[in-house]
Amino acid sequence: MVALATQARHFGLMSAMAQSFADANEDLAPTDYRALVCVYLSGGNDGNNMVIPNHNSTTGGISNYAAYNAARGTQGLAIAQTDLLSINVPRVGGLAYGLHKNLGTMVGRTDIADTNGNLGGTRNAGIYDLWAAGKFAVVPNVGNLVAPMTRAQYQANTVQRPYQLFSHSDQTEQQQTAQSARRAFTGWGGRVADARDIPDNPGALVPMITSISGSQLFTNGQVTSPLTLPSGSTPLANALVLQGYGTDSISVARRTGLNGLRTVDTSQRVIAAASHITDQAVSASVALSANPQEVTVIFPTTGIGNQLKQVARIIKKRTDLSIKRQIFFVSIGGFDTHTGQVSGIAQGQNALFIQLGQALRAFYDEMTAQAISDGVTTFTISDFGRTLIPAGTGTGIVGSDHAWGNHAFVMGGAVRGGDFYGVNSSNGTPFPTLTAGGPDDTDGGTAPRGRWIPTTSVDQYAATLSKWYGLPDTQQATVFPNIGNYSVANLGFMNP
Repeated sequence: MVALATQARHFGLMSAMAQSFADANEDLAPTDYRALVCVYLSGGNDGNNMVIPNHNSTTGGISNYAAYNAARGTQGLAIAQTDLLSINVPRVGGLAYGLHKNLGTMVGRTDIADTNGNLGGTRNAGIYDLWAAGKFAVVPNVGNLVAPMTRAQYQANTVQRPYQLFSHSDQTEQQQTAQSARRAFTGWGGRVADARDIPDNPGALVPMITSISGSQLFTNGQVTSPLTLPSGSTPLANALVLQGYGTDSISVARRTGLNGLRTVDTSQRVIAAASHITDQAVSASVALSANPQEVTVIFPTTGIGNQLKQVARIIKKRTDLSIKRQIFFVSIGGFDTHTGQVSGIAQGQNALFIQLGQALRAFYDEMTAQAISDGVTTFTISDFGRTLIPAGTGTGIVGSDHAWGNHAFVMGGAVRGGDFYGVNSSNGTPFPTLTAGGPDDTDGGTAPRGRWIPTTSVDQYAATLSKWYGLPDTQQATVFPNIGNYSVANLGFMNP
């Protein structure tokens, strides 16, 4: 239980005294509640099939559906234009783009419960209608960067590239650490918690940062220790239980012995740190077990649905836990779609988008039911995007390969939704030019694949989220060491 709860390897107590803050006003505890929920799309989501041009305009080199279909249609990877969920994008001249249809209402599915908990029938509306409601935005062509980079600079190698481009493990690390110049051993979520846990959550009964997806680099801090919990299939009251400790005399004696051991040799720093971690785990166990809170919205019983359900339960207990700021990590795997990407409505990436859209919408609706939607922002990251040019040919076979720049979703009541955000690419919009070998592609030669050079960095994306969360400008460079390389640190997709 102790290892699961706090990942003892960090021994955060030993460096706790190193915490300092630049401005006394930044130490005032907030009066409102805010949470960031990171949804990791593990394996490298193909953003080219998630957000697609749905217009015919060719003004200023802006890619249209014909350009997308020309690259992907012959080999069977393109999504039919009639299947797109159309969205209007003010920052691209009001032109129409489209979301993958499985991010909207699902009808007749027998593997996902509807809003009444019944199998079959109509599911919720997915996240599609949150676009028109202004609660959902897209950050196109975002990725790992050390500094801004053009195609010419990439090909001439005059700007430092992220290390080990196109590698799953290395690009995952950089997405979760927001450090692409070198290896890092703390995540940007963990570093935000390092900076803000003490001033923002005085007296909190659980750590600021929680993973519902096991031990993750994103959650690792230098000072703070994350909490790791099982998904929503386990009731929150049972998520951290001291196994074998009942109310009988033997159990009471065992618990007394455990408590006594934690007071021995605490003058030794390593032992004191281990005892402190155990104390945190025991305190968290007691706090989570008391006054159980259950969600009112029906969540899908998928992996991502159950993870977000557990997050929703914890948020509902925020007052009991005496906590004002929280960061969560959940994940959904299977996005490494080299083959079988569009095998059928319920296979490959198609199936993953059903799970993602339905779970995100259930979570948003639960936050609305809790009257806290303005204080909870959910966002996606992934290893990398995938090549515009398909790998293989034919239904059940065709897929895509590792690439770079990708599209991300941001959802919540505080989001300035219904638009694209980010730094403009070569065509004057945040959306890349969908041309293999074109102005946003890394590749040249006779067989370019369409690997987009990001125009917006993970640093900028994460810094925008963190600023809304409460990270002051004076601490941005500490959490995001390369943020000074960019002229724009706040992309503007969050309301204050």
